[in-house]
Amino acid sequence: MKNNFINKTEKDFESIKHIDENGVEFWYARELMPTLEYSKWENFIKVINKAMQSCENSNISVVEHFPDVRKTLEMPNNAEKIIDDYKLTRYACYLIAQNGDSRKHAIALAQTYFAIQTRKQELSRQEYNKLTEDEKRLYTRENVRNKNKYLFNTAKMSGVKNYGKFNNYGYRGLYNGETSKDIAHRKGISEKEDILDYMSSTELAANLFRITQTDDVLKNKNVNNENDACITHHKVGQAVRQTIRRIGGTMPENLSTPNKSAKQIEKEKNRKLK
Repeated sequence: MKNNFINKTEKDFESIKHIDENGVEFWYARELMPTLEYSKWENFIKVINKAMQSCENSNISVVEHFPDVRKTLEMPNNAEKIIDDYKLTRYACYLIAQNGDSRKHAIALAQTYFAIQTRKQELSRQEYNKLTEDEKRLYTRENVRNKNKYLFNTAKMSGVKNYGKFNNYGYRGLYNGETSKDIAHRKGISEKEDILDYMSSTELAANLFRITQTDDVLKNKNVNNENDACITHHKVGQAVRQTIRRIGGTMPENLSTPNKSAKQIEKEKNRKLK
């Protein structure tokens, strides 16, 4: 019974995790609150303030680990309510757990979970930097596929029935009007082939950001119909494109298409293992 509770709590921490444009994980305080068995924001904000004080006492930037964000909630009669929230790093979550009510089982688990996962993240970054471009492609493509599952599930709850249409709205936003069919044609591949198999790690990362952020916005805005969900996906795609332009990156449609498909790389990799 205890193991089931531990597994469920760890899955809860993972399910509310988000990824920013740089591939960095973060959590929203409002979503973390119930997972740590707090029901009232006025009580949880006290824990956050203590965690922020601990961060400051360690001469670590509070702004970097506890940036405050505001969210808009839709209310009855088309009214809106703005609420405070925090975008927490893994270290911030760890400090919150350290300053939480130790009598709560979830707090004790969170202390261990975030400490271990922080170390794992450090190691995984080191290992990722050692990967070849082909290995990065396989790794990132798998992440894209996994996060797409979460997005489509969220889209379903948001009223989406035509997933092809919904998906193309995101592509059109990111690729300056191109649909998946257009992308396949430009890359010179069959429409039946998966365009993800013909993307570089950089292009895949741009799509990963589009996917995770769309999932995030659909949930935060409580979107409940297909048309709004599609428009949301398109706007997020455009926002990711604007971010790439702002930082001086290469537009996704201008990135070179790898000579080998990811499937071919996988076959060669499996052949070598055998």
